[in-house]
Amino acid sequence: MKVGDISIDVVTDGTLLLDGGALFGPVPKIQWEKNLKPDRSNRVRISLNCILIQLGSQNILIDTGIGAKRMEKLKESYGAAGNKLIKNLKREGLTARDIDTVVLTDLRFHRAGGCTKVDRVGQTLPAFPKAKYLVQKAALEQATNPSERGAPLYYQDDVAPLMEKGLLEVIDGNYTIAPGISTLMTDGPSIGHQVVLIESGSERIAYAGDLMPTSYHLAPGCISSLDYSPNKTLIAKREVLSMACDKGWLMVFGNAQENYAGYVEQRGGRYGFCLLYTSDAADDSLRVD
Repeated sequence: MKVGDISIDVVTDGTLLLDGGALFGPVPKIQWEKNLKPDRSNRVRISLNCILIQLGSQNILIDTGIGAKRMEKLKESYGAAGNKLIKNLKREGLTARDIDTVVLTDLRFHRAGGCTKVDRVGQTLPAFPKAKYLVQKAALEQATNPSERGAPLYYQDDVAPLMEKGLLEVIDGNYTIAPGISTLMTDGPSIGHQVVLIESGSERIAYAGDLMPTSYHLAPGCISSLDYSPNKTLIAKREVLSMACDKGWLMVFGNAQENYAGYVEQRGGRYGFCLLYTSDAADDSLRVD
């Protein structure tokens, strides 16, 4: 995707299996399984989408997927087929050392796991050694001192090495990353969650992160049971969806495996797509449906 002088690519870190009931919250299985078929353990496969933004000589990465540190554990628990982000960046002609900025929508393991890596002697190091890592103050406080309910979704070795190396840049509230690229605090999915907004001329793109993880989460009430504050998610979703409809924002979804992005319109009080970008499973290229 090209937005003025800004180039945007969806680069995945692979996939994992997540309990369908957890992903769709109050939506009955008889409804959501029409869109995503569960396996025998009631899990559906979702993508670990990250966004590569290139502006001039700057390479900005939004989220890092699950990384490689806990692959065996995540394979067992989540059927993870991850650790593909670096390979997919190479397809774009980049190495980990070429990334200047990493923006984290939150610090849960499926967004921040790839922030760090383990070297041959077992030391945990930053995966993108020349980058500054941007994270909301509230998200960092939650990750370093999570509640009992949220604790299973956070790992200290995703963040601690960044703090030790002085690579973590803590922000507080809405923030301008670069000209035309900013963050919007939404809180609901996790404390300090943020979406990323990209604007150039008349073109606008919003990366929704966990606020709307898939294209099947357009309905305001379709909220994951993993969300920290569903009511805040509901308020933020209505705000972002209204913005998307009124001003023509292209929504990019954080965990959509096939329908990566789409333009939204409101019909009869319900949100739907007027244009949907769909990936070809064979080569991950995008087509318009």
